Amino acid sequence: MTARKSNIGILEPSAIICEGLSNILLQLDGRYRLYRFETLEEVWESVAEYDIDILIINPSFVISDPEGFILKKTSFHSVYWIGLLYSFFERGIVNLFDSFIQVNDSRKTIEHIIEKSFSRRAHKICGQMSEQLSSRELDVLKHVALGLSNKEIADDLNISFHTVVSHRKNITRKTGIKSQAGLAVYAISNKIITVDDYPGIP
Repeated sequence: MTARKSNIGILEPSAIICEGLSNILLQLDGRYRLYRFETLEEVWESVAEYDIDILIINPSFVISDPEGFILKKTSFHSVYWIGLLYSFFERGIVNLFDSFIQVNDSRKTIEHIIEKSFSRRAHKICGQMSEQLSSRELDVLKHVALGLSNKEIADDLNISFHTVVSHRKNITRKTGIKSQAGLAVYAISNKIITVDDYPGIP
């Protein structure tokens, strides 16, 4: 039985950069099937149809409507999102992605990032199917997603700093998500906070 090829979508306006990235990926033992998209709308329409595993996106497509990107992104829990960076973007935009590739990265670095992304994607999916968060962990998650520090969370919930750290470790273990931005997306997708609450958008 032939193993299923992994599907990677690319949303990048520069033909030269897109072709160069595609060339690198297609040389990885034929493991990947690539799809090039022209617009974010095309991405949303095609992710499920093509069973996309990883999406590599130039963040310039997200700047005009980051809130809409977050809302749409949360509909596709099994997709791993990589930003393709070759100019400066606000931290709030970069944080919307699970990982990123720099345009001047070497072939070996790009291969490593892609392979690591598939591993992290599997972990992310497992985390979504893991045990439920406790009510106190949900409280801590909400505060983390809103950008509060461990000390601020401890003060607000009237618990010790060490208890907050312990809850955060449990949240990471159960969800498979470490970053504040990733936890914010998780919290939004599970209706723990709303997009309007999220401070990560500049």
